[in-house]
Amino acid sequence: MTRLIFLGPPGAGKGTQAQTLADFWQIPHISTGEILRQAMKDQTPLGIQAQSYVDQGELVPDQLVEDLVQERLKQPDAQSGWILDGFPRKVTQAGFLEELLGKIGQGGERVVNLDVPDEIVIARLLSRGRKDDSEDVIRRRLEVYRAETAPLIDYYSDRHKLLTVNGNQSEEEVTTALKNVITA
Repeated sequence: MTRLIFLGPPGAGKGTQAQTLADFWQIPHISTGEILRQAMKDQTPLGIQAQSYVDQGELVPDQLVEDLVQERLKQPDAQSGWILDGFPRKVTQAGFLEELLGKIGQGGERVVNLDVPDEIVIARLLSRGRKDDSEDVIRRRLEVYRAETAPLIDYYSDRHKLLTVNGNQSEEEVTTALKNVITA
């Protein structure tokens, strides 16, 4: 059963690779970013709340995201495996997720870290042309990532769940590298 958590800075290619592998293994790609973007687009109460944080380049509060993730992992299509992209973002969320997975009988997850240098990330994000992707906001998102998300690498490494892949290659090379480390 494939249960994967994708880590890496914004713009590392997590969403692209997660979708490719989800299609390959026929399991859901659960992107907290997509769930949040849809909520903001639909102007749901959660989306309106989240928008103010996103506009400042800050992370959406844990409780909002944890509720979304918990609800999503309990859905029928997630019972045979999943790829989580964008969660957890910090060690406290990883603890919440570990506890949740134990409670709902979905342990055995592995964690993939897509490693990409900051300057490559900035260039990739600027080329996407999203309104929330100015260089200042991107640099702030990278600072937040380094401070809050990067410690997850040690957290999962200590638990022998971490697999690291060089994300600074062609899309096809990254996909091949991911399949190789995941099925090894």
